[in-house]
Amino acid sequence: MPYNIAMISDFFFPQPGGIESHIYQLSTKLIDRGHKVIIITHAYAGRTGVRYLTNGLKVYHVPFFVIYRETTFPTVFSFFPIFRNIIIREQIEIVHGHASLSSLCHEAILHARTMGLRTVFTDHSLFGFADAASILTNKLLKFTLSDVDHVICVSHTCKENTVLRASLDPLMVSVIPNAVVAENFRPLSYTSNEHSNSVVSPTESNHRGGPPLAHRFGPHDTITIVVISRLFYNKGTDLLIAAIPRILASHPNVRFIIAGSGPKAIDLEQMLERNVLQDRVSLLGPVRHEEVRGVMVRGHIYLHPSLTEAFGTVIVEAASCGLYVVCTRVGGIPEVLPGYMTEFAKPEEDDLVAATGRAIARLRQGKVRTEFFHNQVKQMYSWTDVAQRTERVYDGISGVLPHDEFYPGTGVGAGGGWSATRGRAGVQSFALIERLKRYYGCGIWAGKLFCLCVIVDYLLFVFLEIFAPRARIDLARNWPKKSSDAGKENERDGDLAMKDAGGVGRKRGARHHREKRREA
Repeated sequence: MPYNIAMISDFFFPQPGGIESHIYQLSTKLIDRGHKVIIITHAYAGRTGVRYLTNGLKVYHVPFFVIYRETTFPTVFSFFPIFRNIIIREQIEIVHGHASLSSLCHEAILHARTMGLRTVFTDHSLFGFADAASILTNKLLKFTLSDVDHVICVSHTCKENTVLRASLDPLMVSVIPNAVVAENFRPLSYTSNEHSNSVVSPTESNHRGGPPLAHRFGPHDTITIVVISRLFYNKGTDLLIAAIPRILASHPNVRFIIAGSGPKAIDLEQMLERNVLQDRVSLLGPVRHEEVRGVMVRGHIYLHPSLTEAFGTVIVEAASCGLYVVCTRVGGIPEVLPGYMTEFAKPEEDDLVAATGRAIARLRQGKVRTEFFHNQVKQMYSWTDVAQRTERVYDGISGVLPHDEFYPGTGVGAGGGWSATRGRAGVQSFALIERLKRYYGCGIWAGKLFCLCVIVDYLLFVFLEIFAPRARIDLARNWPKKSSDAGKENERDGDLAMKDAGGVGRKRGARHHREKRREA
C-alpha cells in the first residue's frame, strides 16, 4: 500500500556525502514505487523554503541556525510548530529520520510520536563508548530510539554498534545496506560481456579461451592512486598524510589525486611543501557528487584510510569505476566488497603503506581483473532492492505485515521491553503512559529528564491543536503522476504543479482569461 513519508535529516543536497545520496536515491525509488515522499532539512546558502527536485521530490529547507558540520542547533521544542504544519499539509503517515548527529532527526522523531505517527530511524555511522562526545551522543540516541517503531542500519557491524549504544532489542533493528547507481560510475573502457559475472584468474582465462589477460603495467608505467574524502580526523586524513611520502618514496612511478575539503586540508598542504611532492600529488579541493566519477576514472587504485566507517559507499563507487580498492579493515567496510576487489590494511601507517605496495604489485603483475568490477558491483547493489526492503519495514510498523512474519520466530510480547509495549500487530503503542514508561527506563536522572521533555512536548501539541487547529492548514497538492491513459492531460497538470510551486501557474491564469473573454 502507498504511504506518505517524510525523510528528515540535517544532511542533504547541495552538500555532498553518503547520507545525502542515500536519502535522495531512496526517496526517488520510493516515489517510483507509488509512495509520496518529502524531505525536511535545514536551509543552505541560497536554498530556503520549498524546492522541487526531479521526479516530484519536494524539499523543505527550514531556516535554522547551523552550528557544526551542517548540524543545526538543538532547540527541542521550537521546531514543533513548523514540523506539525508541514506534516499536516503533506498528510504524512511515516517519519523516517537519518543520522545520529542530526538534531532535526531526533526532534522530528519525538514530535512525530507525540502526533501519533509511525517512525523509522536509519543509522549511518559508528560511535565509541569512552569519550565525552560519544557518551552524550549515545544517551541522546537512547532517548530517541526508546520510542521509535523500527531501526535500520547500513551494515551488520553498524547494527551491533547501534544495539549496544541505545540498548535496543536486536529484533527491532534491520540491516539494509547502501547502494550505488552503477550506470553513473562506469569505467572509461566499459564493455558488457558474458564473462563479467564470474571471477576468472589470468591462467584459467588462457586455458579455456576466455577474455584476454588483465592489463599489465610495466615497471615504468605510472599508476595513479585516487583519494576522495572529507578531510577530517575520523576519515583517516592524518594516516594518509603520514603514508603518502613513504608510498611515493618506495614507488617512483606512482601519483596521487586527492579530492575533498575539511579542517585537515592545511596539514595535507604543509606535508606536500615539506616533502616537495607538489608535482606528484594533485589536490583538487571539494568536488560535487556528479564530478566524482570523472576523478575516479583518472586512477587505477582507490585508497580509503578511514578510521571508522559504517559502510563506505565511496569504495563501491570506486570499484564500479574499475579501481582496485585499498582500505582499512574497520567497521562495516569488510562487508561491502568481496576480497578479490580489495586489499585490506590495519588502521596503522606501516600496514597501510604495505597494503598499498601489495596493490601496486598486483596491478603490475596483471593479477587483478578490474575490467569486470563494474558489472559485478551492478549485480550486488541496487537502490530498487533497498527501496523494496525499506517498504517492507514500513509495512511491518504499520501492521500490514503480521507480527510473526515481520519478526519471524517470535511471539507477541517476546523480546524484552520493546515487544512488551506492542499490540497484536506488533506495533509500538502511542499511549502517553506507555511512552513515559519507556523513557523512564533510560537512566536514574536521564529518565526523569526525558519524561519531562515528553510531557512538555505533549502539552505543546495540545496547545497547538487548540490555537492552531488543523482546519486552518491548507493541504498541499500532490505531485501528479503520469499514466499511459492520461496522456497530455496529466502532462499539462504536472507542468501546472511545477509552476504553482512559486505562485499561480501562468497556464492556469491564461486559461482563466480565455474563459473570461468567452463570457464577455
